[in-house]
Amino acid sequence: MQIYITIDNQTYTATLRDSAAADDLVAQLPVTVEMIDHGGVEKTGRLPAPLSLARPAGGCRPDVGDLGYYAPGNNLVLYYGDQSYFPGIVILGRLDGNAAERIAGINGAVTATVQAR
Repeated sequence: MQIYITIDNQTYTATLRDSAAADDLVAQLPVTVEMIDHGGVEKTGRLPAPLSLARPAGGCRPDVGDLGYYAPGNNLVLYYGDQSYFPGIVILGRLDGNAAERIAGINGAVTATVQAR
């Protein structure tokens, strides 16, 4: 399934994986998330409600362009830079096309509106 993410009048698409966490994200849509720039590699923002996990989030090393969920903080995460392995990260899907590169060019905090396609 694809979702739309709009930041500063620019719309990006992401393709979700088939997972309980991704299904829960879709159930919350549309949602507006206030996101901060974290470490120069990601934009993160708190979701209104936690996402289900099939098992506790062990962690992973996200790739540039991944759409993630940081379970301990209940955060939606847009990865646009190189991030190392971190406990509690769940990959929800992938940003499509050059979205990660375009998001990398946005400095500071943003407001992201996430909608179902």
